[in-house]
Amino acid sequence: MAAALLANVLYSSGFVLEKRALAGMPEVSVRRPARLLRHVLGSPLWLAGSTALAAGFGAQLVVYRTLPIAAAQGIFVSGLVLLVLLSARLLREETSGRERYALAAILAALLMVVLSLEDTEQVGRSAPYPLVLLVCVPSLAGGVWLYRAAERRAARRHRMPTTGVEYGVAVGLLYGVSSLAVKGVSGCLTGSPPGQALAGLARSPYPYLLLFTGAFGLVMSQAALQRCRASLIVPVCTTVTCLYTAVLGSLSFGEALPGDPVRLALRLAGICLAVGVLLSVPKHDPAPQVPVPAEEFT
Repeated sequence: MAAALLANVLYSSGFVLEKRALAGMPEVSVRRPARLLRHVLGSPLWLAGSTALAAGFGAQLVVYRTLPIAAAQGIFVSGLVLLVLLSARLLREETSGRERYALAAILAALLMVVLSLEDTEQVGRSAPYPLVLLVCVPSLAGGVWLYRAAERRAARRHRMPTTGVEYGVAVGLLYGVSSLAVKGVSGCLTGSPPGQALAGLARSPYPYLLLFTGAFGLVMSQAALQRCRASLIVPVCTTVTCLYTAVLGSLSFGEALPGDPVRLALRLAGICLAVGVLLSVPKHDPAPQVPVPAEEFT
């Protein structure tokens, strides 16, 4: 529990620091990854944010070794409250009433998932590699396709300002795969001598999934974070990641659904509520108001 709460603080702080750093940089793009990396790696503030995120990754490894996937995701998503507070305080980002209601509904949905946990639930340690690849490869392809589609829409002239929902969903799919890979790494490193554990890890798909999602996720998330409000894009990304990991991760690693009908209903209702909230989040910010010259009123 302590590691999960620490991961929340590190992730929220890391995203806010990166957003602050990106605000002072020239526009970055996934089409010019070398230029993007040159800018971000030259920013001490961005490096501090990325260090916080890396430390959160380490805390996440500890969590996955001791908690079922659904429980871990429920705790991780509680960090959205801290993120919104930090965004309002440090980034001067304002959320609309509709977005605040959506955030509250997401937190309620993930609370329902946590309440659905049974005391006897086992922590899954391994998953069949073909099943992992069957789940992850289409998700990666779908995330990259959705991001490119969002980029094409954003390039249109006379478009309304985007809130970043599509970007958040796309990056959330990549981070969902990354979260499954983290879960797999934690299982490989548990219960075996170090040498044997590292050899087994090298034969698994997990380090290679982490390399792919790390490289693509870094470039995609930074470009999206620069263009959109952190207080919206990060909650959307986090929710998609948590839902993806809680549902597909639990199935892949053999963590069974609750046997009690009430707990099962809670879990399914929480998942459906979170998906419904994602579908209802506004896709566009209001267009900026253009001041009318005073002479037009005379």
